[in-house]
Amino acid sequence: MGHDHGPSAGAAGGTLSGTYRNRLLWTIGISGSITVIQVVGALLSGSLALLADAAHSLTDAVGVSLALGAITLAQRAPTPRRTFGFYRVEIFSAVLNALLLVAIFVWVLWSAIGRFSEPVEVEGGLMFVVAVGGLLANLAGLWLLRDAKDKSLNLRGAYLEVLGDALGSVAVIVGGLVILLTGWQAADPIASIVIGLLIVPRAYGLLRDSVHVLLEATPQDVDLGEVRRHLLAERGVVAVHDLHGWTVTSGMPVLTAHVVVTEAALASGYGELLGRLQRCVGGHFDVAHSTIQLEPEGHVEEDGALHT
Repeated sequence: MGHDHGPSAGAAGGTLSGTYRNRLLWTIGISGSITVIQVVGALLSGSLALLADAAHSLTDAVGVSLALGAITLAQRAPTPRRTFGFYRVEIFSAVLNALLLVAIFVWVLWSAIGRFSEPVEVEGGLMFVVAVGGLLANLAGLWLLRDAKDKSLNLRGAYLEVLGDALGSVAVIVGGLVILLTGWQAADPIASIVIGLLIVPRAYGLLRDSVHVLLEATPQDVDLGEVRRHLLAERGVVAVHDLHGWTVTSGMPVLTAHVVVTEAALASGYGELLGRLQRCVGGHFDVAHSTIQLEPEGHVEEDGALHT
């Protein structure tokens, strides 16, 4: 049985997310500052939209903190009991992040509906000024994470939260302007609902992708049919079965396969054949870790495993 540790997060001494630890720290600081300012602004202006945006900012800070904590745990070395270390903690963090977003959405929607039946006088000018400050701070956070969103599920979750918060600030700005110019108080709960709706697609997408990893489904950018065809095209390969692919954490796809080869191929050199197959998988599909079991023609397994 052979193992190939290609260019991977583990080989680099940590997950892809670990590269952006300092940026995450800055993002946490920005989100935390926004939260405090927006809570004060909401209390002074009476704006539910500002309070909803503050809750969203708090979720950003908590979510990014979870991401940072998961990244820190993921750097711990593997052990005989945890052979992949704590890489999967990043995925659990992403799930918790998504659930927090859902909870915020439910609270915002419920509170906004209550404001329609019991209107509250809102100071539109203060609401507008605080929201502009929040937008500028969120844009700074987006700049910090601009090139990280496609590198890791955790980092994508952090980026999307800051992006959603920036869009929420825009909704608060519009609501504040409407109240300031027209006095229409319903603009505040409407802006709150908009903020809540902005959360839904992000929470769904993050939860969907996280569950995809937890179910050990095939990585989205790995076509097992193509992997099989490439292996079968290698000299001496007769069949491929028990072919499986999954993801340990973002940027760390794993693949296992049983490869049936001719006796002549085995006789010509086991190591050379195994190396060739591993290079085929790692080179064409950028799989971080592959385990290939070579079997001679006519070999019959006794464990009754399901062949695919």
